[in-house]
Amino acid sequence: MLGLMQDQPLLISSLIQFADRHHGDGEIVSRRVEGDVHRTTWRGIARRARQVANALDGLQLGFSDRVATLAWNGYRHLELYFGVSGSGRVLHTVNPRLHPEQIAWITNHAEDQVLCFDATFLPIIQAIHGKCATVKHWVMLCDADKLPEGTGIPGLRSFDAWIDAQSDTYVWPVFDENSASSMCYTSGTTGNPKAALYSHRSTSLHAYAAALPDVMNLSARDSVLAVVPMFHVNAWGIPYSAALTGCKLVFPGAAMDGKSVYELIEAEQVTFAAGVPTIWQMLLGHMRPQGLRFSSLKRTVIGGSACPPAMIHAFQEDYGVEVLHAWGMTEMSPLGTLCTLKNKHLGLPKEEQMKIRLKQGRAIYGVDMKIVDANGAELPFDGTSYGDLLVKGPWIVAQYFKGEGGDPLVADADGQRWFPTGDVATIDAEGYMQITDRSKDVIKSGGEWISSIDIENIAVAHPAVAMAACIGVKHPKWDERPILAVVKKPGAELDRDTLLAFYEGKAAKWQVPDDVVFVDAIPLGPTGKMLKTRLREILKDYQLPTG
Repeated sequence: MLGLMQDQPLLISSLIQFADRHHGDGEIVSRRVEGDVHRTTWRGIARRARQVANALDGLQLGFSDRVATLAWNGYRHLELYFGVSGSGRVLHTVNPRLHPEQIAWITNHAEDQVLCFDATFLPIIQAIHGKCATVKHWVMLCDADKLPEGTGIPGLRSFDAWIDAQSDTYVWPVFDENSASSMCYTSGTTGNPKAALYSHRSTSLHAYAAALPDVMNLSARDSVLAVVPMFHVNAWGIPYSAALTGCKLVFPGAAMDGKSVYELIEAEQVTFAAGVPTIWQMLLGHMRPQGLRFSSLKRTVIGGSACPPAMIHAFQEDYGVEVLHAWGMTEMSPLGTLCTLKNKHLGLPKEEQMKIRLKQGRAIYGVDMKIVDANGAELPFDGTSYGDLLVKGPWIVAQYFKGEGGDPLVADADGQRWFPTGDVATIDAEGYMQITDRSKDVIKSGGEWISSIDIENIAVAHPAVAMAACIGVKHPKWDERPILAVVKKPGAELDRDTLLAFYEGKAAKWQVPDDVVFVDAIPLGPTGKMLKTRLREILKDYQLPTG
């Protein structure tokens, strides 16, 4: 017997319709690449999203045709989020930090037909437009009078002129909720990137989950600063969860330095912010010397890479901002876990609470996870056993676009199919997961595993260290030993012995790095993560000290 409920598909168009109808006057604030601050509302976004849909109809784009964006976080990008997917097309957000040749490859692989881009990225488009075989329409996200002449890009049009010519009346189509809604390519640090192809159903469920109290806890009372890029994994789903809850949205555009972010937080009375550690490092670096404080910010989600304990301490102890440590992947839409305390933890001393907060957190409903050994046998949730982390759920990929990379899932003894994350982790009896390393980065020394993340976190806690990366190098006796590549803060003085002495009492002696190499910079990938593969290439001629 089936239930007697209405059959309403979960579609992205329903999110913007809800925001329009029930939170129409909610603010959307964007710092534009033009330099000014633009203000609109959910009602205004909904109206222009309908105009986007009509504009795409006018180009005779078919169902599931791809529309690419090369854009910062802003109101025009948000209009495309809903106008493209809501009309049955697929939004393809492209990371502008990738190499132009890789952007061209991705555009061709996705078979994009329209590419919308911010003026900032005009030089990239000029360099690649002749190599993008499938793109028929080029649209600059700008006012009608700001479209430059002599770009060499055939048929280039202004986004505002394009959609302002359209009717704002549009009936959103109804279709299968499993239809593709958007796509995001992995960063492709090795080989060509692969695309995760999200559905309307997976995106809607992820939006619900992200807004839950034990996750981002979003509501119509929040003013939300989305620093995490809309061009990578849909800004962690925040645009969709924001529409679902009707919260105020604040976009930083291209200005993501510490001063600009701080001023926007204060001007818009931001209560919640989300971003990667490098952004918050710049923010704290701006605030500390000037003795600045927050007047409204209450909590921040930090993800993308492991958050250094020193940063969590700084936010919570110095500024009264709750840090929500998160973990996820492009293949997971991206949220997998988020760290919040349980009721039983509220009476614990701050030191004990901090030990919990340093973990990546508990699985969100919709995500199941387990750790397994090298033979695929499941390991206990005891907080000490570590193994390869596997996940499954309704917003986790089953395969990549066009079948790239073959079947990524692995089957367990019960026939359940899981996605291997490539992370090594522990899970404690309370369900809190902690990443100990990427499987490719773990250091195996004398039969024991050393977490490069733990070693890096200790180094970054030193007041003279701006950034640190730990890698393993070959050792004749121990197989591998850890060394540190360190970037010092400007003007700071620090030597090898002083930093290694800093590890005393913080790590077992056999885990302390054998050496420190001071470098001007540590290579970062297009999503802000440290590129240890490139760092290993840079240090390929390094020799461990003897004696």
